[in-house]
Amino acid sequence: MSDENEDTGVIEALLARLNEYRLPRLLELKERVDRGEAIGSNDLQLLERVLDDGRDIQPLIARHPEVQSLYAQMTALHAEIIAKAVENEPPEKS
Repeated sequence: MSDENEDTGVIEALLARLNEYRLPRLLELKERVDRGEAIGSNDLQLLERVLDDGRDIQPLIARHPEVQSLYAQMTALHAEIIAKAVENEPPEKS
């Protein structure tokens, strides 16, 4: 299999996972943090997996400009969720 075909297969698998699992969970999490809710340990695990996966696929994204915009949008969504989650954290007691 050529590198191009392999990349195409990987991108298709990543897009399927994004559409079926990651994006719905991230959007639901964004709605919750936008309402002022704190995130839990499962949410943190999801955010960590998304961040790790994003780092792992950077070389693939660099080779394929056609998916760079989507990658940037997902990175921005991740950052928005993190920023809002930090705002929602209760202040530490002294």
